[in-house]
Amino acid sequence: MSTAPSQPQFEPARIIIVMGVSSSGKSTIGAALGRALHAPFLDGDKYHPEANVEKMRNGIPLTDEDRWPWLEALSAALVEAAEKKNVAVGACSALRKTYRDFITEKAGEPVLFVYLDGSRDVIGERMAKRHHEYMPTSLLDSQFATLEVPDPDTENVLKVPVTDPVNRIVTTVTAALPQHKSFKRWQ
Repeated sequence: MSTAPSQPQFEPARIIIVMGVSSSGKSTIGAALGRALHAPFLDGDKYHPEANVEKMRNGIPLTDEDRWPWLEALSAALVEAAEKKNVAVGACSALRKTYRDFITEKAGEPVLFVYLDGSRDVIGERMAKRHHEYMPTSLLDSQFATLEVPDPDTENVLKVPVTDPVNRIVTTVTAALPQHKSFKRWQ
């Protein structure tokens, strides 16, 4: 009997979204994964309308109504990027299942969500050490209150711990994506 961990069972996807609460490392992991896959990386923060940015800057949590246009714009941009390179990586909180379903519906194809799983304490420590243009630490509790942890039995998700080093997370994700060849400098 093999003791090697089994590969996760999920649907192959050209669009990969690194998701989780604020300060989980979405942008860092997403950018590194994009480099590893030689794929465009789109940071979801850049797709927020200015009204959303102002609300967050003022410590006001976003509502579903605030999120739909943002998620639609990001989804469209990811589809366009995937059309050009056959793969695209995005960073997006995608905290609720309805948001993940909406993104997948708008994409019109499977989307793999890479869930950066971390405790409130670990994420809180990270958030306290960084400065974000418009995401104050006061919004972290609302992020965890909104989070619906993805279920690998019913969603296209790969769960990885935020406490792993960046290179280990990228290796874990790329190993689970045999349909996408990792970019190696010597190739």
